[in-house]
Formats: sequence, C-alpha cells, structure tokens
Amino acid sequence: MTTVDSTALLTDHYELTMLQAALAAGTAERRAVFELFPRRLPEGRRYGVVAGVGRALDALEAFRFDDAVLAALDGVVDEPTLGWLADYRFTGSAWGYPEGELYFPHSPLLVVESSFAEAVLLETLLLSIYNHDSAVASAASRMTLAAGARSCVEMGSRRTHEEAAVAAARAAYIAGFDATSNLAARQRYGIPSTGTSAHSFTLLHDTEEQAFRAQVASLGTGTTLLVDTYDIAEAVRVGVEVAGPELGSVRLDSGDLGVLAEQVRTQLDALGATETRIIVTSDLDEYAIAALAAAPVDGYGVGTELVTGSGHPTSGFVYKLVAREGSEGEMVSVAKRSVDKVSIGGRKYALRRRSADGVAEAEVIGIGTAPVGDGDDRPLLVPLVRDGEIVGREPLAAARERHATARAELPVEALSMARGEPVIETLFV
Repeated sequence: MTTVDSTALLTDHYELTMLQAALAAGTAERRAVFELFPRRLPEGRRYGVVAGVGRALDALEAFRFDDAVLAALDGVVDEPTLGWLADYRFTGSAWGYPEGELYFPHSPLLVVESSFAEAVLLETLLLSIYNHDSAVASAASRMTLAAGARSCVEMGSRRTHEEAAVAAARAAYIAGFDATSNLAARQRYGIPSTGTSAHSFTLLHDTEEQAFRAQVASLGTGTTLLVDTYDIAEAVRVGVEVAGPELGSVRLDSGDLGVLAEQVRTQLDALGATETRIIVTSDLDEYAIAALAAAPVDGYGVGTELVTGSGHPTSGFVYKLVAREGSEGEMVSVAKRSVDKVSIGGRKYALRRRSADGVAEAEVIGIGTAPVGDGDDRPLLVPLVRDGEIVGREPLAAARERHATARAELPVEALSMARGEPVIETLFV
C-alpha cells in the first residue's frame, strides 16, 4: 500500500496523542462503544439522509500505518506508540444505518465497538465522510422531492474541492439525482454522466448557427442546445431549423427561468418540436425548483447549492464515547454533560415506528437493549463490520432504492419546503 492509498493521516493530531497517553496509562485496550449521531437536524430541516457509508467502509479498510505514514508522525507521538500503530488493524465491529436511510435527532447512525485505542483513531475520518456526504444527500433529497417526476442532474464539480465533487455526485445519486457531469463519479461508482456544451462553444464560432450545426453533426439531433448566449427566441428558431423537430433539449441558464420556459415551450410547440425538452440551470436550490413546479420545465441542472448542502454544508454529526469497560470488566455508561452539548450514554439501538398503513411516526431509540416493534416497525441498524471484516458493502442502486422507499414512508408534512421541525419525533425507551 502506498502513502497515497492510506487514509491514516486523514485525522486530527489529538487522536494520536490521546492514544499515546492511553497506552501509557494502560487504558487503551479497554472495551469501548463509540457512536456517531446528530444532536439535532440542521435548522429548519424536517429530515436528513444518511450517505457516505460505503466510502467510510473503504476508508476504514485503507486505514493503515505504513512506513511512509509512520515517518510523517515523527515528533507527533513517541516510539512505543509508533510501534503500536505499525500493527494497527481495526478488529472490532460496527453497526449503522444503511446508506440512503433517513435520520432524525439522536439517531445512532454508526455504533463502533472495539478497544478504545482502535475506535478513537477513526473519529475524524468517519465524521468527515459522514458529515459531508449526508449534508449533500439531505439537500439533494429535498431537491428531488421538489422536482417530483422531473429529472435532476448534479453539475457542481467546479464549485467544490475536486475530491468532494466526486463524493457529492455519489451522495446526490443516492438521493434521487439521475446523472452527474463528473466523469470520475462515472468511473468509480457507475453513475450515469451527461453534458453537451457551454457558452464558450457558441462563442468559439462565428455564428450561433455554426455552433449548433457543429454540435448536432457531432452529437446528433438528440443533443441539448444552450440557447441563452445571445437572443433566446432566435436561438430556439435556429436550433430547430438545424436539428429539426427531433431536437432533444434546449437549456436555459439565465434570466427569469419560469417566464422564459413558458415562452420557449410555446415557441417550440409552434415550430413542431413538441417533444423537445426544456432543461434549466443557474444557481438552483430546492426552493427555486419548487417555484418552477408550474412551469413547463422537464429537468434541472443543480450545482453550487447542491455541493454545499443548500445552506448546510455539514450535518453536525458528532462521534462520542457512550460506554466503556469498568474496573471489574463490566460495561459502564458514560456521557458528556455540557449544557448545550448533551450526549446520552449507553449503547443504542433504533427502529422506525410506523402506523398500520406504513407511515413513519417516530424514531424509537433503545438504550442498552433493542426496542420492541409492533409488527409494523422496522429496525434501522445493520451490520457493517464484524470482527474487523467489512460485511456491509452493497451496490449503490440498493442505497438509492432504500432512500426512495424510506422517504415515501414520511408523513405528508415532509413534502413542505418551508422551514419546520423534524417531521417525526425521537423517543427514548
């Protein structure tokens, strides 16, 4: 394994200094339970979406301290700690909400059981993945909810870090986006990619007609023509003249998109291009998408607001020790007691309480033991790692399907884009 492949340095300095001190004190090998969870939803949100599980499992598998990584830690920790790290392998177990599942305040999204030493090192890595990917998926879910049956395409790569862009495309796909502009996401995860041309392609040519003819000649009549470089009405006329009524789509990237879509739809129909689709882009978020519900729009391209979580670029997840081995070998519940950062001790279990007709009613969390369902409820935690072996990998399509199913269970209040409280309550039993 090369240094580039290792994820061991994607962490904070204090994870390793805690390890060093615990090793010296003889407490590093105490059995421990850590949990990753949200204390609350982002302000105004009614539900959240879990994403990043598959990426976290890959990162865990690559969490190794090879010679190059250990050399980088010279001066960070002492020699005994470096020796311990050289042999590091996670040998514990983990359970979590599967990818695409919904979450609510205090949902135990990930439960890690191992020695303190093995689990504490994973804190930063797990939080960075879960916080980013779930923020994007949660925003994406609201966007696809607002879009209804209309297609959504992720196209935010140029608005974020290059690797975050790939992760964002993956998270958006889980939450119902149909495609991405990002080719690395296509390669790594098999997500459909799409795209045709930018304004620069039109500006490259002497006339808009020349640009359209070049694009249609290369990509076919089913392509999407960008029609707002100069005059939209003239561009639509020329586009249909060049491609014929079989023109696949036109794209609007500026102006009052609702009004323009009405005008373009009328013009396309008059020109016989009744099947030509209208795609809109330009700083869309879930609110803009919802506002266009009555407009004759066929699809949305979403960038900046998606990859930045639509105002909530992180999910606010924390990773806390909730139980540890006591002096007599028993497991002791522990919790932070800060007034504004309350944690609840004890190992958690969770189920989604549903009515007889399948509507979600509550997030039920058991402390120490699993809550008992009534036949209509469903448990939420699944095995992810068993004795150090990854057991929770699944196809991305499974997460995508799970998200659609879980979201369909929510009460009708979840459909509202207005700011509100969590759509179901969290109950501790």
